[in-house]
This record gives sequence, C-alpha cells and structure tokens, in this order.
Amino acid sequence: QVQLVESGGGLVQAGGSLRLSCVASGRTFTMHAMGWFRQTPGKDREFLAAITWSGDSTSYGASVPGRFTISKDKARNTLYLQMNDLKTEDTAVYYCASLLKVDPPLIGSWGQGTQVTVSS
Repeated sequence: QVQLVESGGGLVQAGGSLRLSCVASGRTFTMHAMGWFRQTPGKDREFLAAITWSGDSTSYGASVPGRFTISKDKARNTLYLQMNDLKTEDTAVYYCASLLKVDPPLIGSWGQGTQVTVSS
C-alpha cells in the first residue's frame, strides 16, 4: 500500500499562485504514475493531471487550464501541482493519488485532500 500526504493548500486571492505537494511513502515501487484530482461539493472528483513515476510522461484532463503544471521529485517521493493565475472556480478540495493506470485513471490509493480556496 502507498500512503499519500498532501500539503500546500490554503486561501489565496484570485490571480495568485499555489504549489501543492504530495509525499508518498510505503510501497512506492508499485506506482505506475501519480496524479492530481479535485472535487467540489455535489460534483464528481475531476481528473486534473498525471505523471508517470519511472519516466516523465504527463497527461492532463480535457478541462484543465494551461495554468496548471504537474511535476515530481522522485528522489523525494514528492508530487507537485503548480497552479498559477488562480480563479474562484478553482476552489475545491485537491487530492493526489497513486495510479495503477493513467488512461483511464485506475486509483491505487488516495491522499486525504487539501483545501484550496480562491477569493475574488
């Protein structure tokens, strides 16, 4: 099993930036990829981006703005999501996940989520 802990969420004004982090521990060698998702109340969890763990292949959800960039530091077992020019509609709980498959995403494990709130 892989354990995931997100951090970096918070309150930011529209137009600002945040970088989310997700540290993986446990059986990280089983991960094919890692990804970011987000969820707002009453809606399904939305796929944002994924990156393969052994390589650097990235993929993004169809609705993901070009303001978001996924990256990783494999030596630190850490996944990142850089979010720039944030908008109020980006307000959500953001989750990282270990992925057994990317397309479509097959989840290995979830983090606990981190709240991002963008104020106008």
